[in-house]
Amino acid sequence: MVQRKIRNMEEFASVSGISRPTLSKYFNNPESVRQSTRMRIEKALDQHDYRPNVYAMNQNRRTTKNIGIVVPYLADPFFTEIGRAVEMACISAGYSPILLSSHGDPELEKENLESLRSLKPAGVLLAPFGRASDRSVIQKFSQEVPLVLFDANISETGEAFIGTDNFQSVGLIVEYLCRSGEPPCFFEMKTPSNPNANKRQQAYQESMERHGFPAHIFQAEGEGWNFEEVGSVQGGEMLARKVFPTNTVLCSNDRLAIGMLSAAYGLGIRVGLDSDCSLRIAGHDDHPFSRYTCPPLTTIAQDYSAIAKRAVSTLFRIIESEDPPPTREETLFEGKLVMRDSA
Repeated sequence: MVQRKIRNMEEFASVSGISRPTLSKYFNNPESVRQSTRMRIEKALDQHDYRPNVYAMNQNRRTTKNIGIVVPYLADPFFTEIGRAVEMACISAGYSPILLSSHGDPELEKENLESLRSLKPAGVLLAPFGRASDRSVIQKFSQEVPLVLFDANISETGEAFIGTDNFQSVGLIVEYLCRSGEPPCFFEMKTPSNPNANKRQQAYQESMERHGFPAHIFQAEGEGWNFEEVGSVQGGEMLARKVFPTNTVLCSNDRLAIGMLSAAYGLGIRVGLDSDCSLRIAGHDDHPFSRYTCPPLTTIAQDYSAIAKRAVSTLFRIIESEDPPPTREETLFEGKLVMRDSA
């Protein structure tokens, strides 16, 4: 019987039962795989008519130490801070980070991934838009380049996701606000840019139910990244009309809360814990500016450092392993309550 000619590494992987990444590692450097795996590959090479195209392998080989980092909006100090933490973790591990911003434009997110593909990165860390992201593009990219998501999750995409446990963190701040004063209303954008916002609203409702209080959700029109403007203009209109049934407002994120603090000041409403204050405002994220507002903002701190280190270490482990992880990993870190003068 004439032995069928194997045309490429994908066909050889199929007939040999050895994964494509493991074969690639072997052909780049046979000593980089375990001896038992090396013996399996060499036995399969003897059984099948296949020799790799060395020129094509050299063209496609990932020899760079580049790690792509893509965030949705680098002008937001939150993403500046978490991007910096991820960048420093890559540098500490001996890799060269390439930090890109999508500037609030989902189309630019796709272009950034395409640009990184041409650089043949060792792997990519992506904080996606979420709802506005083109999932098919990201899923296709993850089939070619090791990909770890952080901050915002897109289910079943990439090898892993690292982020904050929004149900724990929102439950923590709702418990504090209910214990220390009137139960909170919830203020958010009607069309949130980030999927974390949906989880936070759900977590708020569940926490209010546990504490035996009705949930009061108020939504502002608008979408995008102009959170402070939305909090100031539309949040200010709600304050002026006195629509909130309690004197406590929990904002979906700190930037909305910063805008509402500005509106309250313009309306002559005192915010804080003193006896002459008539309003409490809290947020979520521990935005770098939240400690410098007037009054300083009570919020939930996300563990930037832990998220960055785990995202980077997870990506490096995937890059260096012989086979992709059998299941998609998800790691959630707990938030920490930061009590300041606003609530």
